[in-house]
Amino acid sequence: MATSTRLSEDTTVTIVGGGFGGLSAAAYLAAGGADVQLLERHDHLGGHAGTLECEGFRFDTGPSWYLMPDVFERFFGHFDSDPTDYYDLERLDPQYRVFWKDDDRVTIRPNCEHVHEVFESYESGAGDALVKYLDRAERNYELAMDRVVYERRERLCDFVDPDLLPLAPRFRLFGTMDDYVSRYVEHPKLRQLLEYTLVFLGGSPHNTPALYSIMSHVDLNLNVFYPQGGIAGVVDALADLAREQGVAIETGVAVEEITGAAGDFVLQTDAGSRESDLVVSNANPAYTEQELLPPTARSHDVDYWESRTYAPSAYLLYLGVEGDVDPLAHHTLVFPPDWDDHFEAIFEEPRWPKDPAYYLSVASQTDDDVAPAGHHAVVILVPIAPGLDDGPARRQRFRDAVLADLAENTGVDIRDRIVVEESACVSDFAARFDDPRGTAMGLAHTLTQTGPFRPDHRAELDGLFYTGAYTAPGIGMPMCLISGEHAAEALFDEYPQVAARPQPTAK
Repeated sequence: MATSTRLSEDTTVTIVGGGFGGLSAAAYLAAGGADVQLLERHDHLGGHAGTLECEGFRFDTGPSWYLMPDVFERFFGHFDSDPTDYYDLERLDPQYRVFWKDDDRVTIRPNCEHVHEVFESYESGAGDALVKYLDRAERNYELAMDRVVYERRERLCDFVDPDLLPLAPRFRLFGTMDDYVSRYVEHPKLRQLLEYTLVFLGGSPHNTPALYSIMSHVDLNLNVFYPQGGIAGVVDALADLAREQGVAIETGVAVEEITGAAGDFVLQTDAGSRESDLVVSNANPAYTEQELLPPTARSHDVDYWESRTYAPSAYLLYLGVEGDVDPLAHHTLVFPPDWDDHFEAIFEEPRWPKDPAYYLSVASQTDDDVAPAGHHAVVILVPIAPGLDDGPARRQRFRDAVLADLAENTGVDIRDRIVVEESACVSDFAARFDDPRGTAMGLAHTLTQTGPFRPDHRAELDGLFYTGAYTAPGIGMPMCLISGEHAAEALFDEYPQVAARPQPTAK
């Protein structure tokens, strides 16, 4: 990649989009010496991690699980700070509650002995099998994070490294999750408990590599937390930290076109043109290429993006509910005993699921500030196939079916107690975030879309870089924080003269 003579320690870098990846990249770049401006077209930062406020209720509109606290600690540690300098964390107990549609339920607590007993109650020997499974998940997690995820191995040649030899005996991790989990436990409900976290990665037990068994370590060993104020509090913290590094953040400014190359970029916005030496796009690469770049600057054609496997979209209800919602926990999962049909409806034969698996967030069970007294803030999320027709009549029928299903299978009937209601679905994600096919998450973590097979942080266009869930290491708030770090590293690698100060390193 050619470098421009204009690039120096006062180089300007423009971040397009203020999601987790964009805020992370901005902080790293500014701390390293670049002159960074971040442009976000919406009135709020956080990307999909937004907030809806209405009549005293406050809802996280996107991610609501705070997982992998070690990644957040590492990120803030790079800037000589700690997450608790910005927001308070509460370890959830229970972590979550699961209702099966056969009148069975289980509560998962942040206690290994308790989880051992739960597994043993379903299958003799499953408790000890879980211990082995989690021990291996922990070792694999540490190896994967230290030697792959944090190391920015973006190309196949980066995996020819003696440091990766300890991973060689773990070849089974490239089979499917369902095959791998079945080697430890047979009971279908126990397999669901070990596989449900794949929804956070936008995959299914049948198309996601067993490498992601490490998520069970994240779930059951590292536990689940709640940042007071919700995920919006984390977004505010990232923005505050970025500003402390010198990042200039503007919201309500939409980038409409990017022309030029390194040292000579022009970004046309709805508020006028901006010049920049380098650009980091937190907008998804498909949208960036097809809508923001001229045809000669694109790395892929339309057929390439249409051939990708996208993570699920979602049908979401944001409900302000009067009265009690027990026994729903802060995090609640509702599963049919056999969920294969739902996954088939997402990945194999796209259709609206007849017997859906779904998730509920009731943050008001933990945080009194998100709902008025005597009320609860309830979010219902049903994963569905991207690209589905979600017209008003279809959404209304599905809404009624889900609320009836909730009443039947949890005993919580809220249909006559809803005082605030909003929804989001496929067309909303496509319109608001320009997500291909209205996916709610990005590229699924299939084997051929993992690691070096995801879009590179370096675009083919000189001076353009990518960050966010579509790049490595992938989907989720922690992964996007790491993606921002990798994008900054890639930029400094290509343009070392930009860095006026040593790059942040963990203390």
